[in-house]
Parts: sequence; C-alpha cells; structure tokens
Amino acid sequence: MTTTNPLFMGGQGDRHGVRGGRTMFRVAAEGGATMDWVTTSTIIDRLRGGQDQAAWTGFVERFRRPVVAFACGLGLNETQAEDAAQETLMAFAVQLRDGGYERHRGRLSSWLFGIAYRQAIAARRKAAADRARTEGSGASPEEFPEDQASLVWDRQWERRVLEECLQQARSEVEPKTFAAFELAVQTGLSAEAAAEQLGLTAKQVYNAKHRILKRLRELREQYEQAV
Repeated sequence: MTTTNPLFMGGQGDRHGVRGGRTMFRVAAEGGATMDWVTTSTIIDRLRGGQDQAAWTGFVERFRRPVVAFACGLGLNETQAEDAAQETLMAFAVQLRDGGYERHRGRLSSWLFGIAYRQAIAARRKAAADRARTEGSGASPEEFPEDQASLVWDRQWERRVLEECLQQARSEVEPKTFAAFELAVQTGLSAEAAAEQLGLTAKQVYNAKHRILKRLRELREQYEQAV
C-alpha cells in the first residue's frame, strides 16, 4: 500500500531530525551484522507528533497486514481489504493526533480492531450496494457480529506478532542456530535427532531452543508495549 501519513502532508519534516528521539534495539547478530528493532511504543510516540514520515511508514509496515487479513476474513476481496486497511490506519493516525487514543485507555490492538471492524463493515455494505445496482438485487449483506469478528482479529493479530518476532529472532543468530530451534520447537524433533541432522550436539540444540524462546518473549513484550 502506497500511502502518505495524513499528518505529514504539508508538514515541515521531522522536527527532531531523522533519528531524533528514536528508541531502538540495536541487535548484533552472531555473524557481526546488526538490525534495528523498533518498539511499537516508539513508533506511536513519533507518529503522535504528526511530522515523521518514517514513523508512518513503520506503522503501516507493522499493522497493515493483520488489518488486511482481518478484512479478508470478513468476506472482502483483496482490493477491498487493502482499501479498508488504508482507511483504518489513516483514521487511527488522525485519532492519535487528536488525542483519541491514550495507552491507559486500552490496548492499541483493541483500538485498531474497533476502527478496522467499522471500516470492514462499511466496505461490505458498499460492495453489496454496488452489486445491487449492477445486478438489480436489493439483498443486504449478511451481518458479521462483532464478537465473531473479534475472534478473526485475534487470530490474525497473533499470527502477525509471531511472524514478526520470528523474523527478527532469525536475523539475530546463525542459520544453523535457528534451524536447531525450528527442528526442536516447530517440528517437534527430539534434541538428539535435530543435533544429528545439523551436525550439532544435543546440548547445542537445547541451548538454541531456550535462547531463542527467551528472545521471542522479549521481542513480543517490546512489540506490544503500546499494544
């Protein structure tokens, strides 16, 4: 989705500089490479200022996919879901600027769900009205109860959080270390079998498993600090 932060339009750029005020986790991979891990709190704080295009890009990258998947889960096609996601994220940005979202008032994921649900339902009704005009049918779209929609949202949200944390964890370790984790945790192989497959010791597989599980818990906490 190619969107521009509605709060950035006509602004004067980042008042704090491109990297000003940015809190991030500078992670050194075993191979010597580094990768930035920016918490959701940092993205939201910078987005709140209304002049940070980089923060808007990070916000869209982090939250577009679960919103699109949620909208598809409510029966929209890919194009309609992308449009609903764009409207959702822009509406959130405007509410953030206007003080409509505060962390103490609830989780960001719940706030986004409320906006995404309203946008998806509006898109369903519009699609039904368009079909009625072209096909001469007066049928209304079947209602999608909010409690059922909430289950769809939770499933997509959890999937996205896990995907992003796994991707980050993978970037921080040697390929063989992550492969040991995958075999031991995601495929359920015993440490001994995984070790034999990878040319490691069982102790190395155990260490990889516990090290990456611990890191995933840390990443999730950082991801959801404002969520």
